[in-house]
Amino acid sequence: MPKKGQFKSNAKARSKRQRSYQGQEEQKKNRAARNKARNEKEKKGTAQKGDGKDVGHKKALANGGSKSTSNTRMQSRSSNRSAGGKIGGRRTAQKTRKK
Repeated sequence: MPKKGQFKSNAKARSKRQRSYQGQEEQKKNRAARNKARNEKEKKGTAQKGDGKDVGHKKALANGGSKSTSNTRMQSRSSNRSAGGKIGGRRTAQKTRKK
């Protein structure tokens, strides 16, 4: 079920931006790759639906790691996403922010 105002003309600008970004072909391919990796882990029995974990890479793709199953592992959602933000994401913005 769509969120309130998500498909209406009075939808918030953030919802419209997010919808258009997630609709790009590159993002669709990325999402399909994430789903495929998750399904493989579920078939092996290392992941379960609703466990709150992500499939992460042992050696990051940015550091020359591969997308093969031997380079993946199950991680908690927070640790996987905080590690991935080191390259120009939220993590660098937090480091530059003054307290």
